[in-house]
Amino acid sequence: MSKTFSIQWLSQPETRDYPAAASYLNLLYPPSTAAKYVARLRSDRIITFKAKDIFRSSGLPLLDVSNSHVEKDLRRIRTGQKLSPLLLVRDRQHGKVIVADGYHRLCAVYSCDEDALIPCKIV
Repeated sequence: MSKTFSIQWLSQPETRDYPAAASYLNLLYPPSTAAKYVARLRSDRIITFKAKDIFRSSGLPLLDVSNSHVEKDLRRIRTGQKLSPLLLVRDRQHGKVIVADGYHRLCAVYSCDEDALIPCKIV
C-alpha cells in the first residue's frame, strides 16, 4: 500500500482498549501487576513513535491483510476513520516493548507507512 492515505488518530485511546490491555497483560503478569500497568496507562500522556521502531522493539511478526483484524483497520485508514492510540508496556527484563493493545492497528499502519508516527501511551 502506498502512502496516499492520511492516517487519522483519536486524541485518546478508546475506553474498551484498557480492558483489552488488562486481559492481555494478565497472561504475562500477576493480576495486581497487570492492574497497576493499566492504571498507569490510563493516566499517562500520549507520545509518538515510528511504526518501524515499535515493531523492532517489540519483536512481533508483521501480520498482513490475510488477518481479518488488520484488514478491518486498513479499511478504517482508507475511509479516514480515526484509529485508537496504542497501549505499550516496557518489559525491561527482556529488553522489549509489549503491545498491550493495538497490535492489529500497528500492523495496518506499518503496511501503509513504516515511518508513520503512531500515538501511544507507554509505561
